[in-house]
Amino acid sequence: MSSPVLDRRQLIGAAAVAGLAGGGPAAAQAGPGLKLSRPCVVSTWDFGVAANAAAWKVLSRGGAALDAVEAGARVPEVDLKNHSVGRAGYPDRDGHVTLDASIMDQKGDCGAVAGLEHIAHPISVARRVMEKTPHGLLVGDGALQFALEQGFKREELLTPESRAAWKAWLKEHRYKPVANSEVKTYGRELGLPGGKTNHDTLGMLALDAQGNLSGACTTSGMAWKLRGRVGDSPIIGAGLYVDGEVGAATSTGVGEEVIRSCGSFLVVELMRQGRSPREACREAVTRIMKRDVARDPDFQVGFLAVNKAGEVGAFAVQKGFSYAVCDAHDQTRIVPSESLS
Repeated sequence: MSSPVLDRRQLIGAAAVAGLAGGGPAAAQAGPGLKLSRPCVVSTWDFGVAANAAAWKVLSRGGAALDAVEAGARVPEVDLKNHSVGRAGYPDRDGHVTLDASIMDQKGDCGAVAGLEHIAHPISVARRVMEKTPHGLLVGDGALQFALEQGFKREELLTPESRAAWKAWLKEHRYKPVANSEVKTYGRELGLPGGKTNHDTLGMLALDAQGNLSGACTTSGMAWKLRGRVGDSPIIGAGLYVDGEVGAATSTGVGEEVIRSCGSFLVVELMRQGRSPREACREAVTRIMKRDVARDPDFQVGFLAVNKAGEVGAFAVQKGFSYAVCDAHDQTRIVPSESLS
């Protein structure tokens, strides 16, 4: 069942309440914020639990946050049940699966790729951009050329299931982003006529035993997007931002809304000014809603943040956003984010 259409004015005036995210037995009640022990890792959406597990293998052995977020992000990139990240993602309107990713460490070093085709692990290519080039972002054919030169394998990413879903969508040519589709489409059969999907993101933030922060963000972008469309995920300061002195933030939802506000950078700067991660995420959401721009009222944006002390917070436009948290005490906890609705 799709989320109700929400009036923008109602959203701005609504009191923040706990969102219920269908997280299963491991779901926890939302609160004013969480305090995790060090090391720790957090990531967007319920499928972040598996990504966190891979990151935890690195962190629990004293490994670096940067290695942890790369390892974690690689998990959903090859999960064939995940239709919002990686090789099982829905294609654009022309049938091309294009992937975006970014990675950033506590020093401010960063790398990203956008519109990358035929490579299963864009997050690892993004790290190579960071470490092997003087650039911060490579796109399209250039990103593919670089990946192949770095030894990455060229693959066909459009799976039979995603191809069937695309063919079904072509019968109607009707595009409408659907809020919280990351949960609604995970592990479901595809190919339904006119299936309406809004692809989204795995955003991950880690704090290692040495107190260093890093973040990663990876996505296959919006389903049925115009060819060449790029959202916030590979844009440093929009989909991901890390400041080693303060904290880190990532976003999920409609990327165009996040880009307009430099959302993740805004969250980190608000934390620098003394806001808690939760307060900073809420303010970033509120600023998005204050913008008088043309948009579908049934849209979602959520922010997730962690500070140097291991405090975690999140906030979203609508109910339904959840995030996974992991430290020495609990590696499978799912928390429903608070929201304006």
